[in-house]
Amino acid sequence: MSPDRVSLQEEILKLKEQRRALILSHNYQRDEVQDSADFVGDSLELSRTAASIDCEVIVFAGVNFMAESASILSPNKTVLLTEIKAGCPMADMIHVDLPRWERKKFPGFDNPPPYLYPPEFTLRDIKSQYPGVPVVAYVNTTADVKAESDICCTSANVVKVIESLPDEKVICIPDRNLSMWAQRNTKKQVIAWDGYCHVHERVTPEDVKKAREEHPKALVVAHPECRPDVLDLADHVTSTSGMLRFASASSAKEFIIGTEIGLLYRLRKENPDKIFYPLRRDMICPNMKKTTLNSVLRALKENKYIIKVPEEIRVPAKRALDRMLEIR
Repeated sequence: MSPDRVSLQEEILKLKEQRRALILSHNYQRDEVQDSADFVGDSLELSRTAASIDCEVIVFAGVNFMAESASILSPNKTVLLTEIKAGCPMADMIHVDLPRWERKKFPGFDNPPPYLYPPEFTLRDIKSQYPGVPVVAYVNTTADVKAESDICCTSANVVKVIESLPDEKVICIPDRNLSMWAQRNTKKQVIAWDGYCHVHERVTPEDVKKAREEHPKALVVAHPECRPDVLDLADHVTSTSGMLRFASASSAKEFIIGTEIGLLYRLRKENPDKIFYPLRRDMICPNMKKTTLNSVLRALKENKYIIKVPEEIRVPAKRALDRMLEIR
């Protein structure tokens, strides 16, 4: 580790103790940011952990909706997002009631991919088209979208959430690939929103075949945000937390990882006797990579950037999250 990095880490640690702060890092963050965190993991997992710990400040190295989730679950704590321009393009593909021409993009996504937005629908539009059909919102959504939904889900429990509902038809938002993965694993009808994660969407079956040719002994592990034809070629389909568990438990020694490359740092760290390859080297989320050690330090030093979900949104959003957490 460079002297500058060591110095930054030491200053962050000092300020963290002074402010009684907890630093959270998503699995997709830079290596050095993960090293600075108290906890590294998935977005909801991190927010739940922070809610259970006695602290005054939560510093979230992630993207906007993740800090919102922390605010939803810890309303009495100060929640800081390390980079205010770190948004999630997929989360921004759905809005509660804004018409299409008024859709706003997170300001930090400088070169967004060409989105295939749904027709001029909003969440309320699709709810009116399917009256009484429950809405299952992926946790990768904004707080107001969660508040307008019936229940939340993660990539790990989406099928279990759908199966927990008494209805034979559900609306799943906003990731079409996750919805199609769920549809394969339930007899209920899944109405999918036409959103996607550009990092996972770019992977093709040809990429999987090429990776297998280059690493014939490796197992292919893919995230359910990938396209169905990519998932068809994977040895195992699971969430990022599931990838960590699978790699640890498997007797295999080599793995091709089909998710954002930030996860490889933790995989290698926790499994030093195993080898991990990215499915594509450009599986990089630019918003996740906006945060640096200087971002973490600034958050602690300047109290930037405060994320506070208003009560009228927080309460129904928390209800949707709680309904998911009640499922056993």
